[in-house]
Amino acid sequence: MQSQKRIFDDIAKVAGGALGALGSLKQEIESLLKQRMDRFVADHDLVSREEFEAVKAMASEARAEQERLLARVVEFEAAAKPKSAKSTTPKRNRKAKAATSPS
Repeated sequence: MQSQKRIFDDIAKVAGGALGALGSLKQEIESLLKQRMDRFVADHDLVSREEFEAVKAMASEARAEQERLLARVVEFEAAAKPKSAKSTTPKRNRKAKAATSPS
């Protein structure tokens, strides 16, 4: 009975040591994979999620600003149209009068 208990204790110690070694192996593999992925990302000029989100926010802000500026341009053009139409009409009349009048 005593020898069976001792065998089970030995097996438990070996199994515990094996599990500890497997845990260390798992950490080692994860570390190697992380290093490889970091190297792959650096070699292929990929961006991180944070960088992507920052550029996406900047692009969205630039698009909104472009739309605001476009609205202002349309507004200015609408305000300038009546003035342009009045100023071009007399020039045409003057040219027409100059062409018909004897010199």
